[in-house]
Amino acid sequence: MEYISHPMVKPKTVERRGYQLSLAASALLKNTLIVLPTGLGKTVVALLVIASRLLNEDGKILFLAPTKPLVEQHAKFLKATLKIGENSIVSLSGEMLPEKRPDVYKISKIVVSTPQVIENDIIAGRLDLEDFVLAIFDEAHRAVGNYSYVFIAKEFRNRSRKPLILAITASPGSDPERIREVIRNLYIENLEIKTEYDPDVRPYVSERDIEWIKVNIPPEMDSVRKSFERALELRYRRFERLGLEIDLKGLSKKEMLGLQEALQTQAGESGEQVYFEALSILAEIMKIQHAIELIETQGLEALKKYLKRLFREAKGRGSRASKSLFEDPVFREAMIKAMKINIEHPKVKKLLEILKGQLKNNPESRIIIFTNFRDTADKITEILREKGFRAEKFIGQANREDDRGMSQKKQIEVLDSFRAGEINVLVSTSVGEEGLDIPATDLVIFYEAVPSEIRAIQRKGRTGRGREGRIAVLITRGTRDEAYYWASVRKEKMMYNMLYRIKDELAERKSEESLARYIDYEEDQRVTIFADSREMRSSVVKKLRDRGVKIEIKSLEVADYVLSERVAVERKTAEDFVNSLIGKERLFSQLINLKKSYQRPLLIIEGENLYGRRMVSPAAIRGAIASITVDFGIPVIFTRNEDETAEFLTAIAKREQEIKKREISLHADKTKRSLREELEYVVSAIPDVGPVIAKNLLSHFRTLKNLANADVEELKKVPKVGDKTAEKIWSFFNAKYDEEG
Repeated sequence: MEYISHPMVKPKTVERRGYQLSLAASALLKNTLIVLPTGLGKTVVALLVIASRLLNEDGKILFLAPTKPLVEQHAKFLKATLKIGENSIVSLSGEMLPEKRPDVYKISKIVVSTPQVIENDIIAGRLDLEDFVLAIFDEAHRAVGNYSYVFIAKEFRNRSRKPLILAITASPGSDPERIREVIRNLYIENLEIKTEYDPDVRPYVSERDIEWIKVNIPPEMDSVRKSFERALELRYRRFERLGLEIDLKGLSKKEMLGLQEALQTQAGESGEQVYFEALSILAEIMKIQHAIELIETQGLEALKKYLKRLFREAKGRGSRASKSLFEDPVFREAMIKAMKINIEHPKVKKLLEILKGQLKNNPESRIIIFTNFRDTADKITEILREKGFRAEKFIGQANREDDRGMSQKKQIEVLDSFRAGEINVLVSTSVGEEGLDIPATDLVIFYEAVPSEIRAIQRKGRTGRGREGRIAVLITRGTRDEAYYWASVRKEKMMYNMLYRIKDELAERKSEESLARYIDYEEDQRVTIFADSREMRSSVVKKLRDRGVKIEIKSLEVADYVLSERVAVERKTAEDFVNSLIGKERLFSQLINLKKSYQRPLLIIEGENLYGRRMVSPAAIRGAIASITVDFGIPVIFTRNEDETAEFLTAIAKREQEIKKREISLHADKTKRSLREELEYVVSAIPDVGPVIAKNLLSHFRTLKNLANADVEELKKVPKVGDKTAEKIWSFFNAKYDEEG
């Protein structure tokens, strides 16, 4: 075997492959998106680019990956292959205390991290990307919408002295607009595509046999399915009677979600009851469709767990759709029928046959079973252990109702045990699809087909890595399993056709045109806004930065945003505002504190469909807004979305700080002020006196007593105090207190 020879790479650690060298060489010239099938060494390409950049440029490297296990995997690989001290490579995933991270950034040469950590640290001012010369985005297909990759790429492009971006993925998807969005968001100028069939790649691809194993749905399950289909048909008819001329039958889950969003917009803008009714029926339809999908692809055990969750939701303060379902005798009859039947899905029996056959032929096999649902992962793991298999589940970290996630430490332990052979069957949800390097996997089983070409490619890539592999797809005949499988095959073909077309587009585009879309960073950040640390969960902070605003993250006792010494803003989404009316004391106490602390308090209510919330009547909402405006004297600003909120905040901050020349201060932070700051605070509260004039007055008169006793002529001697301001200060100190007023 021939190894890579490079001054920055440890000898005999990385196999030399021509296609990886050519991809790395291309990526060093301009911002590049590399599409390379799973198992063919995307991380090695990244390593070669890192090594060259470290050798030729004085700067740091940022390596981003979407999950904690991937971060640990990449950091471990880099430490094993690069000729730099292991302490120079740090992995971050949010578990390190934020206040410790700035010191880590200073001493590190390579930072491997989840994007959320980097995004938060940039916003909070703990990290500046000026000294970073390479940013790598693993699983780059995620760089769409509001995902952290998008924000970081823009910051890196605008802040770095010598920015170079490398984006890598096995599957960016078949949607041309999504691919173009990834390219725009990561400032890609060059697209490199390799497939398993390319001549320079083919020698490194092991054979993978794909089997489609079909089972029949048992009559008992089919009877339950038909009962739920009757409940579904009733709702299709109810929806038709609304007269919206929308045919719901045959719509995919994605199309249903898109329709739901469109109806919400219509309901918010028009306020017409028909759209609210349509939304409720649509929600019921989607819940029933999910129940049918569970029957077809997972079995009655998963269905029963889902129905129990729906029942708890209906009995509690759940959605109107859940309550409506359980009031429907047709749905209740279907549910009762499902609860009475105890039968396993035929996939379970077939799964056991496949596993036994595989381990009989190769007792040292490593096997991964992929399933979409945690409930199914739990059940399969339980059954396999009962049958004597060394099985373990592998799920994400998020905690859900009655279901604790898996900690990062536990995830790493499970993967290490699987690699070592202590576990021979890994039952994984989607968290195991992306990027994890498990080279010894002999068999991958899809417990159900997936319609996504991205996920199908990721799953298949878990085997055939260095030796022959096998893929088995379990399909229930005559169900969405079959439709999903063929959808993923079709989309994969479309993906490659689209990628080559976009590659040609990029090649034809002039470099000046590609650079024209970059948004220049405004170096002169004259406007500053203080934002509460909890606001980092919204996109408003990022959108403010896009507008050139300097953001300082604070733990604010009062308000979400402070725009000047006198203006502070409480921000509520429409949903939060309505929810807060149920417990009015909390909302109104927040506003009382805001009013006490700032001269010009504001309330922003963000989002549409304010009056379409079912738990509070429109009259109650209007009454609350009237009380806030009239009784509290707090103006209310309505914004459509986070973009518009950011525009308002920027406009007000500019008016206060640039036009009115007012400084920015935290009036509510009383406990932390020195005596000098307390004096400045008291004087700055006088009408027409801000922090600058307050300092001038105190410097001139030295004490509050002297200031209070000064006449108008003495006051006018102070810099920036004119006739009008002097009169107001004198009047303030000489005004009589009126107990009745």
